[in-house]
Amino acid sequence: MDIREKIMQMKAMAPNMAASSHDKRNQALSIAKQRLLEEKEAIFLANKTDMEAAEADGATDALKKRLRFDEAKLADVCRGIDRLIELPDPIGNIELCRELDEGLVLKRICVPIGVLGVIFEARPDALVQIASLCIKSGNCAVLKGGSETKATNAIWFSLMEEAVVSAELPALALVQADSHSDIDELLTLDEAVDLIIPRGSNGFVRYIMEHTSIPVMGHADGICHMYIDKTADPGKVIPLVLDGKLQYTAACNATETLLIDRDYPAEARDALFDALRKANITVHGDEKLVDAFGFLPLGEDGFAHEYLEPELSVRFVDGVEEAVDHINTYGSHHTDAILSEDPDACDYFLKMVDSAGVYQNASTRFSDGFRYGFGAEVGISTGKLHARGPVGLFGLCTYKYTLVGDGHIVGDYASGKAAFHFRDLSLVILADNP
Repeated sequence: MDIREKIMQMKAMAPNMAASSHDKRNQALSIAKQRLLEEKEAIFLANKTDMEAAEADGATDALKKRLRFDEAKLADVCRGIDRLIELPDPIGNIELCRELDEGLVLKRICVPIGVLGVIFEARPDALVQIASLCIKSGNCAVLKGGSETKATNAIWFSLMEEAVVSAELPALALVQADSHSDIDELLTLDEAVDLIIPRGSNGFVRYIMEHTSIPVMGHADGICHMYIDKTADPGKVIPLVLDGKLQYTAACNATETLLIDRDYPAEARDALFDALRKANITVHGDEKLVDAFGFLPLGEDGFAHEYLEPELSVRFVDGVEEAVDHINTYGSHHTDAILSEDPDACDYFLKMVDSAGVYQNASTRFSDGFRYGFGAEVGISTGKLHARGPVGLFGLCTYKYTLVGDGHIVGDYASGKAAFHFRDLSLVILADNP
């Protein structure tokens, strides 16, 4: 069966997946976790194969960090599955219940999006996180991972597929796309696929957007900022900056640019620069900073650069307003933070920065589905429609309206024979939800 036929069959059975019980979907996740632990040595061996191939191909350090999968990451994956199981079922939740007239009741009910095409970067745990979220949310998914994780993804997928079947969910709830030609085919199936979620480079995401008529949700860059206000506590600044930059340099929520208020105390500023040097972080700046502090020049794309390495851009600004203007001009609307003890500056920053995540005295690395309590994420959306920021369980849902009447006709309301009274009723939440 080719990929087109599989996806068309998936579309036909998507309503069955949407109607599946919460217990069965949680059962599939429990089985998946059990099988991942039972087969961990096979998973580690497959990952070793991928790592050796990457090394032979001259992979960058950032890519190798993404590729590596070990006991610690397996524990993180299992914790994510446990968290997903604990979360309430969003499907069937009634978000609005309104009596339009006597015996005529309108409801807005949370439902799965349907069929998702998720194309993700070379990170071995991504397939499990994405598949788990799709199962929990009642969605079907076509999954395509990076070629660099081919061996690891193959065993991941087989275990997740086995869990779905064991829990008696629809067999084609998950489909793995194996090749670039499968992706090309996927992008043409607007009659079957409801949403494409690409994760990867700027060029890759834009390619997807330009080659399909299917709605696309994703982000192209992670150009995240920290603004150090003149009132920032020096005791907080250095740990926050080092965490934002170094905790995981290859992540899209790593800090890439520091904006420093010109009135930030010189002694604290110099201590920060010394800490950056000691941490082997390469710093880039404009000509004045190159001359004054010995920083390296900015690259061709200036402040609009995502390093994904132990590198930073630095710029001095005159106050929070200039910092906000810089972020809204050069940022990617991902995650940006202010380090400040001034409530007014913080309030201005939180209101005026146009990003999916806007933080006060916290590392940009908190922008993550697991750290938000979503269990995991399929990606981070920097757009404003449907879902924004880390897209977890509820980001994979939409809604539909149901209207229950008793022979009501519009003609009676148009003629004045009947009248709407629009009375909101108490929301009814399904019994298995808190």
